[in-house]
Amino acid sequence: MLFHVFSVRADSSQDGGSIGCCGYILWFLSIVIIGLTLPFSLCLCIKVVQEYERAVIFRLGRLLSGGAKGPGLFFIIPCIDAYTKVDIRTVSFDVPPQEVLTKDSVTVAVDAVVYYRVQNATMSITNVEDANRSTRLLAATTLRNVLGTKNLAEILSERESISHTMQKLLDDATDPWGVKVERVEVKDVRLPVQLQRAMAAEAEAAREARAKVIAAEGEQKASRALKEAADVMVESPAALQLRYLQTLNTISAEKNSTIIFPLPIDFLQSFMPKTSHM
Repeated sequence: MLFHVFSVRADSSQDGGSIGCCGYILWFLSIVIIGLTLPFSLCLCIKVVQEYERAVIFRLGRLLSGGAKGPGLFFIIPCIDAYTKVDIRTVSFDVPPQEVLTKDSVTVAVDAVVYYRVQNATMSITNVEDANRSTRLLAATTLRNVLGTKNLAEILSERESISHTMQKLLDDATDPWGVKVERVEVKDVRLPVQLQRAMAAEAEAAREARAKVIAAEGEQKASRALKEAADVMVESPAALQLRYLQTLNTISAEKNSTIIFPLPIDFLQSFMPKTSHM
């Protein structure tokens, strides 16, 4: 019994102070009651936490040394010990859509998803009142602050960079709370309807301009090819006749009822009567 008293004193000194005379008296009376009510008192003294949980124990309001307990069995003294279970699994939550005024004075609604977990159960209980709620509020504020420094084009094209910046800022801010922010993803960026129409009209105009440029380049290349073909045909008049025949063959294959076949003027002059000049 004396050895256990000494161990309690050592633990109390490590936690920053002694539990005092009243604390020792209450501790001694609790031990006596537990001993007298054995084995029924074990139902109140032995607790179990799951693999994904940790138990933070307070003895007479002071944090018990050794950090969080678990997983498995741990022992408490009723009436003077209180414990809180902390879930250390990864938690995900949706950041509500935030109305953000961008750097170029455009109002957009942006929402995100944050993944975090408690990496230090003791700090998450002793350093902040509600670690989960505080992390959610901080995520919404950080989202507005980060997007307020970007213009609309950067928000639409640099989502990965924005997510990485938010993750780093949140992780640094929640580290004193024992919270580790693992990942942040920007889900959706909603633009005003008028801005969507303006952007669609701008994109359509840009596509039409590119189409006209491509058509003009095609006409230029086609004219060069026709010029080269005409130069070849000038050198060989028979090539023009072959081209006529090829065109006639193509037209006849389409089952047209009217076929126009051009004849050169030089060919018709041989059938025309010659006139004598006085």
